[in-house]
Amino acid sequence: MDFDLNGGNKRVFNRLGGGGGSTRTMAPTDTRQKVCFHWRAGRCNRSPCPYLHRELPGPGPGQGQGPGYTNKRVAEESGFAGPSHWRGPGFNGNSNSSWGRFGGNRTVTKTEKVCNFWVDGNCTYGDKCRYLHCWSKGESFSLLTQLDGHEKLVSGIALPSGSDKLYTGSKDETLRVWDCASGQCTGVLKLGGEVGCVLSEGPWLLVGMPNLVKAWNIETNADQSLNGPVGQVYSLVVGTDLLFAGTQDGSILAWRYNAATNCFEPAASLTGHTLAVVTLYVGANRLYSGSMDKTIKVWSLDNLQCIQTLTDHTSVVMSLICWDQFLLSCSLDNTVKIWAAVEGGNLEATYTHKEEHGVLALCGVHDAEAKPVLLCSCNDNTLRLYDLPSFTERGKIFAKQEIRAIQIGPGGIFFTGDGTGQVKVWKWCTEPTTALS
Repeated sequence: MDFDLNGGNKRVFNRLGGGGGSTRTMAPTDTRQKVCFHWRAGRCNRSPCPYLHRELPGPGPGQGQGPGYTNKRVAEESGFAGPSHWRGPGFNGNSNSSWGRFGGNRTVTKTEKVCNFWVDGNCTYGDKCRYLHCWSKGESFSLLTQLDGHEKLVSGIALPSGSDKLYTGSKDETLRVWDCASGQCTGVLKLGGEVGCVLSEGPWLLVGMPNLVKAWNIETNADQSLNGPVGQVYSLVVGTDLLFAGTQDGSILAWRYNAATNCFEPAASLTGHTLAVVTLYVGANRLYSGSMDKTIKVWSLDNLQCIQTLTDHTSVVMSLICWDQFLLSCSLDNTVKIWAAVEGGNLEATYTHKEEHGVLALCGVHDAEAKPVLLCSCNDNTLRLYDLPSFTERGKIFAKQEIRAIQIGPGGIFFTGDGTGQVKVWKWCTEPTTALS
């Protein structure tokens, strides 16, 4: 089972200038006024070529420069009015960056799209290509390496504290073990079912699968299968002394670890969601659950009772995190919502950040100056980095397919896993501190 992330929600990128601007009417026999089709595709090898290798014909006698092409981008920023509430957008502006005339010594303004020819290793434009020849945009981080091996979407990444191993789970039904020093895959465990999530807690590595949770003790090599879930396990989290699992049938199962028997024992089943529980998060003695039923439920960890249901989202709630006194949620309804406690203790949505596409995952970190940064994966195959609380964009990461797994590591490292099975390792130029809690 998976979510329909494509329905009308994919950005369509068009090459600028390929029919977007005004053109001149040419005589069909005048090849000097026609643009070379092969040049447009980046593979013309004729020299000399009888057709134009530029989008517009050069100026005739007494004419000026031909019109350029303009790439228009709208940048949205928002202000923060104080420590306890979020303020709506305070500035919307347009910044136009002209392509100028093709050919000659022109300044190339990059379009926010990775060059497909560069990805395939055969772009002939080099530095003059208008599309990006890198997987990111921004100066505060850089790509260290790429880990290849998974054949399908990476659904979970875990880096146990103090370990020199990285663990990644995928819908290709495998769990891969990577050596952090060399970046080499040192083991592949075939599980016989799709991995829905991966969690590291103490010595335990926990993997959500269809109808069960697999638990491995990486120190003793002991393993256990936790039965009870119905359908895929999409999310795992630990709160107080309980392990919670969000399942496909809408229930949240809980186990308690028994140190005497070295086993996880069933403790409770939390019901209330009507569709699959996609995301879980623990903060402020509360368990928060997001579901395909478009709701967020707040559970007390004291008695495991639901104390509030949040219904502001209009599509699947994909991810939840806590920051300071706020709860942050994201959804396929193209929004990130900020929730704050009001009089009486209930949560209310006090700010909504809108994206052009569905939002798939959230992860938080503090930078070297102790400023919070939100990593926000969107359904246009990008991950955006925002300074909080202003939501000012700091940078952007691109992928071939959607990024569904994000993990923060030590020493300014973080990891992303995408729909193609690629895991990328990123390094902050200035080291961040601990992840948001």
